[in-house]
Amino acid sequence: MLLAIDIGNTNITMGAFEGEELHATWRLSTEARWQPDEYSVFLQSLLSMKGVSPADIDAVIICSVVPPLTAVFEEACNTTFHTSPIVVGAGTKTGVRVLYEPPRDVGADRVVDAAAAYRLYGGPLVIVDFGTATVFDAVTADGDYLGGALFPGIHIASEALIQQTSQLRRVELVAPKSAIGRNTVTALQSGLVFGHVALVEGMIARFREELGDNTRAIATGGLADLVATQTDVFHAVNPDLTLIGLRMVYDMNSTGDTSA
Repeated sequence: MLLAIDIGNTNITMGAFEGEELHATWRLSTEARWQPDEYSVFLQSLLSMKGVSPADIDAVIICSVVPPLTAVFEEACNTTFHTSPIVVGAGTKTGVRVLYEPPRDVGADRVVDAAAAYRLYGGPLVIVDFGTATVFDAVTADGDYLGGALFPGIHIASEALIQQTSQLRRVELVAPKSAIGRNTVTALQSGLVFGHVALVEGMIARFREELGDNTRAIATGGLADLVATQTDVFHAVNPDLTLIGLRMVYDMNSTGDTSA
């Protein structure tokens, strides 16, 4: 089995693949202060919950936007699975030409998402990743990564609003029944959810003006379903896009095939 690991600022997502089939997934909070041995124990426990043994894992690929944790996971994987993982970075084959300036400033997860989305859906594309930040990525008709836009994610916007006000409190992130909130809770939910939906629809419209009317929009990330259920702007919702992209990138780098 291949274990794909996506290390984000808020969450770490993992997926075990048997060939091209995603056999099991896991999602855990990012703990930046944990040591390799702590993650090694945690990895073994998580895998066993879904019937996967460390002995079943014969290869690992990682993309990370938390540099201090990259080396921690490399060591943890060596200890747990007795294999050195591929870490997506400069020099890793992705099949994507990065036109960002400078190319090294693009997060590995954004390139991996572009690789997967283009192969699954064609181009041009706008990929919206709903995570710690809401990230918009543009992919051309030829599959080149062009650039994008960054916006505070829904959780960050919610926390900032609460911390900077005296009378507001945390609310459940769900869509209210109407845009006009009749109390503080539904007013906050309307602004956070419907406001974010309107942001997304507006940004996708602007991207389409630059990429072309045939541009498809793909949603991914932990909060993708929350937003996507409130709009018809998305061609597809794929919460496992990054994991699928990591599997594709692994295939390219283990076999030399750039068309995985």
